[in-house]
Amino acid sequence: MTVLNELWYGNISPNSDCRIATKETKELIGYIATHHDNLSATLDEKQKDILQRFDDCWSELSEINEREIFTYAFRLGARIMLEVLRGEDV
Repeated sequence: MTVLNELWYGNISPNSDCRIATKETKELIGYIATHHDNLSATLDEKQKDILQRFDDCWSELSEINEREIFTYAFRLGARIMLEVLRGEDV
């Protein structure tokens, strides 16, 4: 099966397959979660609501950034392949 067919049938999911959890990222995620929980424990309900809205906005921004990085990297890879197929010197 071709890569395009795999993509079409949902066997390839770039937005989830590309995330490789390394020891470094797992550790950082743990620190973030701990600090978030510690901060949240000190806030009143209004402040917790503000923090939740901040978290929601941050998540949305992260998703947009990931999509833009994916698009850029895909296009860059395609341009590299065009150069290779054309036999152009780099």
